[in-house]
Amino acid sequence: MAATDSLQTPRRAGAGSGPPPPVTLVAVAVALAVVMLVPLGYVVSVVVDVGWGTLEPLIFRPRVGELLVNTVLLVVLGVPATVLLGVGGAWLVERTTLPARRFWAVVLVAPLAIPAFVSSYGWASAIPSIHGLSGGLLVAVLAYYPLVYLPAMAAIRGLDPALEESARSLGLGSWAVFGRVVLPQLRLAILGGGLIVALHLLAEYGAFAFIRFDTFTTAIVVQYQSTFAGPAAGALGVVLSALCLTLLVAEAAARGRARYARVGSGAVRAAVPQRLGVLTVPVLSALAALGVAAVAVPLASVVRWLSRGGGAWSQPELPQALTQTVLLAAGGALAAVLVALPLAWLTARHPGPLARLLEGTSYVAASLPAIIVALALVTVTLRVLPGLYQTAFTVVLAYVMIFLPRALVPLRSGIAQAPVALEEMARSLGHPPLVARLRVTLPLLVPSIAAGAALVGLGAANELTATLLLAPTGTRTLATQFWSQASAIDYPAAVPYALLLILLSVPAVALMFLQSRKWGAR
Repeated sequence: MAATDSLQTPRRAGAGSGPPPPVTLVAVAVALAVVMLVPLGYVVSVVVDVGWGTLEPLIFRPRVGELLVNTVLLVVLGVPATVLLGVGGAWLVERTTLPARRFWAVVLVAPLAIPAFVSSYGWASAIPSIHGLSGGLLVAVLAYYPLVYLPAMAAIRGLDPALEESARSLGLGSWAVFGRVVLPQLRLAILGGGLIVALHLLAEYGAFAFIRFDTFTTAIVVQYQSTFAGPAAGALGVVLSALCLTLLVAEAAARGRARYARVGSGAVRAAVPQRLGVLTVPVLSALAALGVAAVAVPLASVVRWLSRGGGAWSQPELPQALTQTVLLAAGGALAAVLVALPLAWLTARHPGPLARLLEGTSYVAASLPAIIVALALVTVTLRVLPGLYQTAFTVVLAYVMIFLPRALVPLRSGIAQAPVALEEMARSLGHPPLVARLRVTLPLLVPSIAAGAALVGLGAANELTATLLLAPTGTRTLATQFWSQASAIDYPAAVPYALLLILLSVPAVALMFLQSRKWGAR
């Protein structure tokens, strides 16, 4: 149920009325926020520089209408499908007598370890005729439903079972309890996961290009390759950015100001699982079919082409691609953590309107597709900082802009949970504030730093669009090499890159899964 303000857990004393934040911290956070808004500034500058008179015929033309229909249908149909699979899967493994629940819990999250464009490659090589909206929905839903499954699983694990038992004692059946008691408490998880999925659908390029399904992102890449960020690409970017910002506003409005939480510690015992009874066999069959479609088909295609590859592993570019992928992903992860630290510290230790505004800029920037970020950095580096054009620094900066929230969220949570009293004790012993934080608080943040870095590294290793546009000449990553070989229909040569991408993704996905279960058990 929605808790009223009087029933919410009291905030830490002095959280909103303590000493003002250090000027240096605010200055650093403001400077970082300004940099994060460069992609949004690029969209505005396109409208101003090109002029509405030039943009209007480029926006209001049949091709844009076709792309708009494809993209909107993809979101309108794809997001509910991912919510259905994600919430349904989470409910089955957490609240029912599903046989081998731990096994199915892992199977349901496994697709996150397979990049969407690798999954599309698997389906395209298995069924060459797959294409269009139906193909795009199939690939996207199978690749992205775990983004709803993980928060839903964590939310369900954190629910107080006493509420459900009280509803049953009033005569409600299992379905009525789920619909009237459980589902409303999953609202934030569903909205958050659905927003992430929708933004991924708008930003995805490789998965849809493989199956010949045109969206704004695929069209922008084609325009960029032919006109180098000309007015047509800018017009498409304006429309795509408007769609993303509309989704962001809609999700915030749907979320509202309601909070869903236990009052007090709640019941420490586990919920009594609901018996599936005669539904056991159909449910197991459905889960098996989902596992085959989301995991087995892509992996089977990888294994099949691997067996035909012969000397695919002897490609001279393979070691370089692996090395550069690890270095760029590690650089992006480290940079994102360093950028997120002051923003997270300001938000957690000095909450207020300014902190919320600066934190919000990171989410606005990250909500824009990678292609918009890449076009913005191309434009800025060519016009203002030509020495940074197509350098590793620009690639890492793009990773920070795209994946910053992945580092910000766990860091903010870790800083909020670190006791301020320990720092005050260290300062009372004569340690300066900075030394006290480094010696006392920083060790407590190691798990949060590791989680944030792993999540950013996972995204950076699999990122394709921005890397293709921004990487220095001669740079090879696993994602770009995979794309190069697969685009040339040399599937056996693409297999080693796909397999290494999957292997690199497994540790980060495992960490996400364990963190979700740990958070939900609190």
